[in-house]
Amino acid sequence: MSLEKKIEETLNLSLKNKDKNTYPTLRLIISAIKDVKIAQKLKAGNLKDPDVISILKKMLKQRNDSCEAYKKANRSDLLKNEMKEIEVINQFLPKQLGEEETKKICVQAAKQVNASSMKDMGKVMGILKSNHGDVLDFSKVSSILKELLSK
Repeated sequence: MSLEKKIEETLNLSLKNKDKNTYPTLRLIISAIKDVKIAQKLKAGNLKDPDVISILKKMLKQRNDSCEAYKKANRSDLLKNEMKEIEVINQFLPKQLGEEETKKICVQAAKQVNASSMKDMGKVMGILKSNHGDVLDFSKVSSILKELLSK
């Protein structure tokens, strides 16, 4: 089952159960998917899972940025709402690797392209994005690679 179908089924289930914490966020996700379909001029069919994952990651980043702003402004009511939305979005994203696994993968990729300086960071990032793009947090990857390649 495609990720888009899974999201639609979860939306239908949450509407039946009148889950007010879930369905508004699911509607936002469906709307974002439809926007991309319109932009790509897709008449029928579903988006591919990597496209849906990139939409979800973008939405997650927006929510995280909002959380930071709400924390600075001491708006716990709005922060709580954003955290609920983050939970809903995260249930459809693949699990992100932890710090240790990310570090191991970065070291392997750097060895693979014989990276020795910061100039090689783009090559390493390219390999990491193509092989592990959906399970790596690239903000962590960036800091790990900077530390690794600056030695």
